Amino acid sequence: MGRHQRAETSGLVSFLVCAVIGAISMNLYMEYAPPIWQLTQRRFMVCAGIVALCGVFSFIIGYGRKSRSLNLRHGWFAPIRRVFEIASLSVVYAATIFLSSFALVGVANDMMGNAIFSGYISSVCAAFAGVVGYMTFVQAEMMNAKTIAGLLPFFVVSGVATAGMTTDDPYWYLNNFSQLGDRSTFAARMFNSTLILAGSCIIIVSYFAISELVATERLQRLWHDRTKSDPNRGYEIPHFAARIAVLSLLLTVSGLAFIGIGVFRYTPHHILHNVCAKGLPAVMLLLFGLLPWLAPRLSKAVMVASDLTALVCAAFWANMMLGHNTLTNVEALAGMAFLGWFIVFSRQIAAIEADRVAAQLLHAQAIEGGFEQPHDEPDQQIESRIAADR
Repeated sequence: MGRHQRAETSGLVSFLVCAVIGAISMNLYMEYAPPIWQLTQRRFMVCAGIVALCGVFSFIIGYGRKSRSLNLRHGWFAPIRRVFEIASLSVVYAATIFLSSFALVGVANDMMGNAIFSGYISSVCAAFAGVVGYMTFVQAEMMNAKTIAGLLPFFVVSGVATAGMTTDDPYWYLNNFSQLGDRSTFAARMFNSTLILAGSCIIIVSYFAISELVATERLQRLWHDRTKSDPNRGYEIPHFAARIAVLSLLLTVSGLAFIGIGVFRYTPHHILHNVCAKGLPAVMLLLFGLLPWLAPRLSKAVMVASDLTALVCAAFWANMMLGHNTLTNVEALAGMAFLGWFIVFSRQIAAIEADRVAAQLLHAQAIEGGFEQPHDEPDQQIESRIAADR
């Protein structure tokens, strides 16, 4: 069997194992949990937690079993860094699976009714755990940057939608989004936790995106050094280290701003909350405005779209200052605009990765066919940090 077929076959095994674990775990919980933990929302939280744990363990096994860095062959730093990368990706998957599963279980409960659904929750947990175990194992085997970029909107939409549907303040939207998280209720904790996880995932995905830009630059410089007579084969970006450092800083600060909004609720920490909430648009404007200098390998369409997004956000803010709009709408637009931009940015990085891999494959085929001379530093050593077999 080839690589893809083996991944699908292993995913089916993971499906069966996770489904059995999910059913047994949920049955044990329903039988032995105290009455206070048999409440509907807590029961759903436990179900989503079991599904998330099954998915994370399936991902770790599928992603780490073929890694070439989990040994001391290259010193202590390589396995430590690889463990950190696996843990970071596990956080992204855990957040996505937990919040998405919780939202889906809530929707199913509303459709079937609480009395009917409570008798099927073990079966639902087993089904969710099996599907998630299958998907995470296959994705771990075939991991790339585009997969990670596609995960971000799921848990953000799920978490915010769940918080909005379960809040006890039906008029929160008349004020601003901070009102949704400015309580000690379940909905407020869900909203704040979503922001914290979103910020963490932005930082984690940014790490892998930056590593891919570095890998692409290394390959371009290598080819440029080998073929200086052919300037179209590759080109170097001037001051690349400074550009990548500024880009890393801005992306990290944006992630920290999301985390700060969730950690510091407005009522007890209004100064810190406002610093994070109002500082995020400033970081957005810097990212959008400096993007042609920070990441010149991105397509021109992304840069134009970034400028248009900044102009639209500024127009909405000006409209609010004139009294024709609400702060909630402006916050929603700014937050969703940044997350949308970040998803597009991540997918552009994924496209750069795919093009780099294809170029390296063509180069290797040219060497095998005798059209090019082999070199001391093979291109296959230049690869993304996200590769499962790295």
